[in-house]
Amino acid sequence: MQPRASDRQRPLRPWPRSALVAIVVATAAGCGRPAGSIFDTTVDLQWPAGAERARIRYVGVIESDVDLAPARSFLQDLGAAVFGAASAHTMLTPFDVCTDDGSRVFVCDSNGQLVHVFDLDRRTYDQWRPAGDGVFAQPVSIAWDPAGRLLVADSVAGTLFAFHAGRPHGEALGSAALARPCGVAVDRRTSRIYVADAGHHAVVVLDAAGNEIDRIGGRGTTLGKFNYPTNVAIDRDGRVYVTDTLNFRVQVFEPDGRPLRQIGSHGDLPGYFSRPKDLALDADGHLYVIDAHFESVQIFDSGGTLLLSFGEEGTGPGQFWLPSGIHIDSNQRIWIADSYNRRVQVFEYLPEASP
Repeated sequence: MQPRASDRQRPLRPWPRSALVAIVVATAAGCGRPAGSIFDTTVDLQWPAGAERARIRYVGVIESDVDLAPARSFLQDLGAAVFGAASAHTMLTPFDVCTDDGSRVFVCDSNGQLVHVFDLDRRTYDQWRPAGDGVFAQPVSIAWDPAGRLLVADSVAGTLFAFHAGRPHGEALGSAALARPCGVAVDRRTSRIYVADAGHHAVVVLDAAGNEIDRIGGRGTTLGKFNYPTNVAIDRDGRVYVTDTLNFRVQVFEPDGRPLRQIGSHGDLPGYFSRPKDLALDADGHLYVIDAHFESVQIFDSGGTLLLSFGEEGTGPGQFWLPSGIHIDSNQRIWIADSYNRRVQVFEYLPEASP
């Protein structure tokens, strides 16, 4: 049947604007991109290599906020296509790393003069700086205080900055006691703050308010003395572990500050050190020591016997270029600031009881 002439000449009526908006919203709601995987699960690396039971397993890497892989709506994708994607927030010189008691990862960027904050659950990114002029001089170490503060050691400013939860601007602590703070750790039992101070060749012990209450060491080569200590860690019994960098060793102290033992000495073989930088302890009391010259992590038992090492020089997964910071979280993930590769690598400790 042929259409009538009047039908052929009738103009098409435009759709109401409200209907177009409804279609766009419905399309946007049904499109977009779900959250992706933060870590690349296709890389299969473990140490010891080829062993039936691995002790250390590679998890992945974080290089920028793009690695958080957040969900994106249709409108966000459309905006990126039209106006271009926002620039990634990359790291310049990640020097240390730690986590809080939740899902946040903090990365101390020394030459970037800021702290990167990655929230793995919310898939969000932030930057923290001091109050006032808003610039660190040279932040080199960070630690999470169980009271809910992030502590940042600024070696050039000679102070700690404390960032309270929800307030990304830190207040200064301990300036009167510190010369060149290089490493910071908190004793979760006592809330005491331990600072490896290369300027004083000592470990300065502060209370939670930043007042000096003790000092361990002084310059020297004998047990209990230091030559440019760079980092400090506290075990669950309160013993203090210090990388005594230019004495090429780790020293262990009782909770009252009495020297207990040294681990390692100068050399280029496994179990020796060239540039020990940072250290951490896992849930079973194993000691992990980063050596920036060897580009590796060495793992010792509580008595100082070498158990395992992992890592080598390079830019690929499980390889390092001047690693400088290490942190082990409550889930036994090992976070390493791979400084000159401008990234944080993540590994996992697998206890004996794990599958």
